[in-house]
Amino acid sequence: MGIVSLEPMLLKAYKNGYAVGQFNINNLEWTKAVLQTAQELNSPVILGVSEGAAKYMTGFKVVADMVKAMVNSMKITVPVALHLDHGTYEGAKLAIEAGFSSIMFDGSHYPIQENIEKTTELVALTRKLGLSIEAEVGAIGGEEDGVIGGGEVADPKECKMIADLGVTILAAGIGNIHGKYPANWKGLNFEVLQEVNRITKGVPLVLHGGTGIPDEMVKKSISMGVSKINVNTECQLVFAAAVRKYIEAGLDLQGKGFDPRKLLAPGVEAIKKSVKEKMELFGSVNQA
Repeated sequence: MGIVSLEPMLLKAYKNGYAVGQFNINNLEWTKAVLQTAQELNSPVILGVSEGAAKYMTGFKVVADMVKAMVNSMKITVPVALHLDHGTYEGAKLAIEAGFSSIMFDGSHYPIQENIEKTTELVALTRKLGLSIEAEVGAIGGEEDGVIGGGEVADPKECKMIADLGVTILAAGIGNIHGKYPANWKGLNFEVLQEVNRITKGVPLVLHGGTGIPDEMVKKSISMGVSKINVNTECQLVFAAAVRKYIEAGLDLQGKGFDPRKLLAPGVEAIKKSVKEKMELFGSVNQA
């Protein structure tokens, strides 16, 4: 099947009341774990790549070529989108050139008029090429590749202004944050989410910072138009914990336990377990 645009999978999710998970990838093992799980569960999936992760993997082209080759060699038949996460204006164009099937342009830190101008240009470019585009209003809290957001709540009117530009999907800040949620987190602002969904009716919404949001809040957000949920930190945490446990047990010192294929295997299995739990929570199982 190759990699595809987000549009068909998210319009289907929006219409049928479930969400598709975006799982950020950091290397080959990460990508393989997510793809295997999606195929096993017959679930559509979004592979998210931040600009920092792309740089770590030596460039957008390397990432795109790796993902396309893996989808082919693993005989993946479920819909897979390769999506730039929190892309800059320049980064979005580079990802498109490299062969990504979808981009996110995060113009939330610009004044609304500049956000509109840059988003308008990128909407025209992606539409011409048959790609999908996500835009953001109201910076998501926490840190993503050095970009820090305070968890602002989006203005529904500004959300409509961006949605009306023809974006495929819209990320609206509703108090969600990247990374671990603090003990004093106030929770998601469902009043704003409800209004954003009402005023942008028909445009699938995105929930960033999916790690740590209580399950009941996740389900409620899906019922209010959220069709894409991003997960990154949780996979990183379970991967690190599983590898740490392996090393602390001294298994890396037994035989060829130091072989990275053995050393990283517990982490890979932990990612697969976490992705499976999220796909079941989001309702995307058997929706491919």
